[in-house]
Amino acid sequence: MDTRASDRRGFFREAIIQLAREVAERTEQRVAPRRYFRPPGAADEIAFLASCTRCGDCMPVCPVHAIIKAPPGAGLAAGTPIIDPAIQACVVCADMPCAHACATGALVPPAGGWGEIHMGVLELDPQRCITFQGVTCGVCARACPVGERALAMDAGGHPVLRPEGCVGCGVCVTACVTSPSSLTLRLLV
Repeated sequence: MDTRASDRRGFFREAIIQLAREVAERTEQRVAPRRYFRPPGAADEIAFLASCTRCGDCMPVCPVHAIIKAPPGAGLAAGTPIIDPAIQACVVCADMPCAHACATGALVPPAGGWGEIHMGVLELDPQRCITFQGVTCGVCARACPVGERALAMDAGGHPVLRPEGCVGCGVCVTACVTSPSSLTLRLLV
């Protein structure tokens, strides 16, 4: 067999697979865009909506009651479990009781644990953060349940966000001393 023909077929196969993934991702964003923070271990939005029975089994096992139901006006997501970090952040429980309580597979504790969870993306507003105005703080870094893998302080006393380690729980957002918070959590898209 000609290796060039084999390489060409492999190239086209990979290109078609990549195109199919991109089309599926864009379709999902149009059909069922993620509008809410989901509990840890949530499947992709379409799979989540299809498998979640809205039973609420994940809610009472959350030790801080961070999981609430999406409001009736939430369309397809109505009644599904969400987390509103502005009300109560997820506290990164070691054993993910919410995911273990889900019998349908809408929430599944990942094999790699919290290292595979990214519920949201953290952003810092340096204009609002008091450390950039010469005030010593660091409350956000001390409150972070993940630790320096996600949020640390640099030598100048300013927060340093580490997206690769951040799980998007929102604890630092609610711990921030500024009002409104210097930190915001945005949905993954």
